[in-house]
Amino acid sequence: MPRGARESRSDGLPPPRRLGSPAGGHEPARPLRRRTGSLAVRHRLIHDHDDLVAALPDIDAEVVGLDVERSTKPRYDNPAALVQVGTAEVVLLIDTHELGGHVPILGDFLAERIVVLHAGTNDIPSLDEADVDLDTFEDTAVAAAVLGLPLGLDNLLQELLGVALSPDKDRFQRADWERRPLPDDMAAYAAGDVEHLPALIMDLRERLADLGRLDWYRQERDHMIDSTRASTRAWEDTRGSGRLGDAQRSVLRALWIRREHLAKRDDLAPQRVLRDETLVDLAGSPAVDVDDLSRRNKRRNQPTRGHAVELLEAQGEGLAAQPQARTGASRRFDRADRDRHAAMRNARSAVADEMGLDAGFLCPGRTLWAPIAAEPADVDELVAHLDLRPWQCDLLADMLWEAYTSVE
Repeated sequence: MPRGARESRSDGLPPPRRLGSPAGGHEPARPLRRRTGSLAVRHRLIHDHDDLVAALPDIDAEVVGLDVERSTKPRYDNPAALVQVGTAEVVLLIDTHELGGHVPILGDFLAERIVVLHAGTNDIPSLDEADVDLDTFEDTAVAAAVLGLPLGLDNLLQELLGVALSPDKDRFQRADWERRPLPDDMAAYAAGDVEHLPALIMDLRERLADLGRLDWYRQERDHMIDSTRASTRAWEDTRGSGRLGDAQRSVLRALWIRREHLAKRDDLAPQRVLRDETLVDLAGSPAVDVDDLSRRNKRRNQPTRGHAVELLEAQGEGLAAQPQARTGASRRFDRADRDRHAAMRNARSAVADEMGLDAGFLCPGRTLWAPIAAEPADVDELVAHLDLRPWQCDLLADMLWEAYTSVE
């Protein structure tokens, strides 16, 4: 078994039909199944529990698509306003807003089927909050990434299935998905996001099998699901905080905690209360008064007066607090370290080009700093400090070690 390997979750799908290309090679172009637009799928908006119970059996399929349209209002948890589930024959548009935000019966229904999402990392929090329990699912975005294909659903459908989604995608993504009654064009757009997913995942699996990458995909899918559910918001992750000193980090921490409290209390997106950029700016150069704090938030919607007063108070608490020293990252990188990082990045990029993958997907550049800081004695120790899956380590280990040791 490869370094660090673990058994992937079973996907339950039938074995893909082989396409005839040698494993590890690139598949020749295939004729597209051209369609002029979306299928004439039946979709139905579900407003209450009894309707949902009666309608779910209409989806008579083993493989179903699933998607979420979230509220566009700046809320703290960004809840689901609509959950779409179905196939090319029928799609149910479940009004989670009207159903009180919780539809556990949908989770029970999906537990007996193979569920397909696109970029499920965006939908897992909303589905979990709606009590739609999914242990695992198929993800067309993850499959596309493993194949080096476009990640956008519209581009994937056009390139692989010859299906063109609505040209008004940007308008619908900005639309108010809590609007009721839901306009017909919005309902059709929501249905289009799921109706082709079952066919798309089967096409992608054929390609994965042809290139010998099905296990790569399973590892990435499982990692995405686990890491999404394990992720937590933390003040240390604020973008730009790396340039702050220990005393400034104390101010950032106090401001971040207060912003979280205000956002949750008032059901607002944290960035709506105060932008991350402004948090870091205030930590480095504190505001002199409430008006100064409000002006520093460079957006049209400045903090409310009440928020600004509380944030200024938090700033004062941070200034008076003990400095927040960094943990586990005290190593200062010198020129040789930076040269090693550059050599390893170049080696990574060469492998990515050879495999037809995005270099950042194969191995994010920031991941390479950890083994450099650890000063590994051999290739196994280097791999142990990489936050990568076994398939990535198998591709990169020797190349990265050669690059690392090439710098004196």
